[in-house]
Amino acid sequence: MRRVLILGGTAEARALAAELAARPATHVVSSLAGRVSNPRLPVGEVREGGFGGPGGLAAFLAEERIDALVDATHPFAERMTASAAAASSATGVPLLVLRRPGWQEGDGDAWHRVGSLHAAAALLTTGLRVFLTTGRRSLPIFAGLPGVWLLARSVDPPEPPVPPHVHVLLDRGPYTVEGERALIREHRLNILVTKDSGGQLTAAKLTAARELGLPVIMVNRPPLPPGVRLVDTVAAATEWAAAQG
Repeated sequence: MRRVLILGGTAEARALAAELAARPATHVVSSLAGRVSNPRLPVGEVREGGFGGPGGLAAFLAEERIDALVDATHPFAERMTASAAAASSATGVPLLVLRRPGWQEGDGDAWHRVGSLHAAAALLTTGLRVFLTTGRRSLPIFAGLPGVWLLARSVDPPEPPVPPHVHVLLDRGPYTVEGERALIREHRLNILVTKDSGGQLTAAKLTAARELGLPVIMVNRPPLPPGVRLVDTVAAATEWAAAQG
């Protein structure tokens, strides 16, 4: 019985779990970080919560006799990817990283790419009304900017207290271009700050920003650990995992 551990609760992780679970002699374990309430659960065995760092993940790989490890976490889950690389190196369990392709700037877009959330915050000046879609954990980086009003959208609420110049919108994609246009107009937003997460689930905001002439501050993805193998499709990850063990 081939045993595959999939890290992450992304749409790609769920699709990969479904593909592998349908394969003969394959047992799939999906690990969710537990940071999102009411997550969409994949098929197969599911565990929630962290491993306690690279050592804990390495111990889990050994104890559960895992044959293949697939990191299908969010493209910005830098710490988890580093732990996966370290645990793979320590145990010899082969590792593959599955990441959806990033977004690409097109005609009519006005993007400014930056290397970090702090670099994005440094570009925001007094008088801006910001559509912020970088996740609830990043809110403290932006909340202290003087004269900047924020519409911060996230799946779960941020830690209180929330400053009065921050309006939190709890919502989960997929989103539509029509809905994003209406949101931008309703709140008189004039700039979008987002992370290069990729995928179609939340891409409508980029189309709406282009149509309404909003500039976009795009935070680039963190680099992968050296030597890590990367694929960008579920099909490629399925074939790789099925060949292990």
